[in-house]
Amino acid sequence: MAGKCVHKACGKTFTDPEEECVYHPGPPVFHEGQKGWKCCKPRVLTFEEFLNIPPCTVGKHSTVDDTPAPEPTKTEEAPPPPVEKKNERPPITASPAITTSEPPAKPVIEEPESDDPDLEIPPNATCRRRGCGATYTGSTARDEEKCVHHPGQPIFHEGSKGWSCCKRRVLEFDEFLRIPGCTEKTRHMFVGKAKPAGEEKVDTVKNDFYQTPTVVNVSLYFKKIDQKRATVKFTADTIVFDLPTTDNKRYQDTYSLFAKIDPEQSTFKVKGTKLDLQLVKADGTSWPVLRSDDKWTGQRIQIGNAGHA
Repeated sequence: MAGKCVHKACGKTFTDPEEECVYHPGPPVFHEGQKGWKCCKPRVLTFEEFLNIPPCTVGKHSTVDDTPAPEPTKTEEAPPPPVEKKNERPPITASPAITTSEPPAKPVIEEPESDDPDLEIPPNATCRRRGCGATYTGSTARDEEKCVHHPGQPIFHEGSKGWSCCKRRVLEFDEFLRIPGCTEKTRHMFVGKAKPAGEEKVDTVKNDFYQTPTVVNVSLYFKKIDQKRATVKFTADTIVFDLPTTDNKRYQDTYSLFAKIDPEQSTFKVKGTKLDLQLVKADGTSWPVLRSDDKWTGQRIQIGNAGHA
């Protein structure tokens, strides 16, 4: 029986309950203009970037929303009443300024009008127009589809949430996601326009590491790694990386390591925003740096503390 997954950042229609689901298990976090998910670290400024934060957890689809509720905002203690001072002139107050209930709406950024006819639509693709959420079913009657969506931009102001293209405002993020679209078009947009040909080469990525007497734990910070195509090869004193991403980028490099490792026991794991590696030491040496050609100040990093390479 088909069902629609309610996990955050998934939303696919599925028939196999054992099918892999990639999603955010934590609630959204909005604080001082930054946006992200409680379950992972990336914080961004725009709503478009927020929607593009890669899911951080792999599990199974579900029709029951088990996302924890956002933590209640802590109430601040009321400030003490002002102390009245004698023989002071009352303050001169200006005329009250006229304030608006929300900031001016951002310019509307239109999506491409339609899908590129030369692009294949993957099964269970979700309409890219904001607020629609329709799933591609393979139907050939595309001209009969009605796409009800929001052409405007999201607005978050003083706790309220809504869209610049319509007036409704709500308080909870889940309510915001359920605000019905205000504009209708024929045909959904599942893939948009084709990206320009050519793959962007990435020369360097940030990494850091910490160690124990037997293991060096390394993180390479590189988003949207395609875990189906990515390869990491270990030898006794090198790591060879070939990391393509789902957004047409690629990082390729070979690390010559500070000391020897056991390549058979060493492992790696692709996550939403990084690649984690566990390098099993061959001889228990303390590593002051990760790579043999990294600059070394002469001070060895303490076991268990994080270092930067």
